[in-house]
Amino acid sequence: MTFVITTYDWVPPFAVGYVRDLRIRWACEEAGLPYRIETTSVREKTAQHFARQPFGQVPILRDGDLSLFESGAILLYLGERAEALMPRDAAARAETQQWLIAALNTLEPPVMAMALARIFDQDARAEELALPRLRERLAQLVPVLEGRDFIAAGRFTIADILLADVLRLVDSLGELAAYPVLAAYMNRITARPAFQRAHAAQVAHFAQAA
Repeated sequence: MTFVITTYDWVPPFAVGYVRDLRIRWACEEAGLPYRIETTSVREKTAQHFARQPFGQVPILRDGDLSLFESGAILLYLGERAEALMPRDAAARAETQQWLIAALNTLEPPVMAMALARIFDQDARAEELALPRLRERLAQLVPVLEGRDFIAAGRFTIADILLADVLRLVDSLGELAAYPVLAAYMNRITARPAFQRAHAAQVAHFAQAA
């Protein structure tokens, strides 16, 4: 069965390459899972969209009668479907899930606070307040990744998809270069052919809508 991934029909240029359907495309590309893209309007969100995603966001994954939202939940679901994305060993699975959730709950919030302050609000004071927490979290991550090729289970997993994608946003904010271990990790993970295909596909998708 082909998975259906819902994304927006258009986003502003600064968001191209960073919309979170990329995480789901990437996972499918890594595991060889068939998928297709459908769109929903970003400007005029429909009742159907809110019925499937109560917050009006993307991505949404449809697998037959099952509809899922939230990129982390979708990645965990795909991980259950493909060993290429999540190990079957119980301890390795738990470590993968731990780091996926850490990327979502511990690292991404200060990154998003910084991004919102700089890109959307253009609020220098809010940016000043957000920056120390972001830098603290990045510094705490450095010793974890020193000497590791991957964040969990000694191999590529969905946790790497989530963490590397969050670090891409850090990099776009100009904050990653100060942490060479993290920058090297991000560059290594995003050099994977599956990421390159997924990223190119998202860029092409939004280029058609421009």
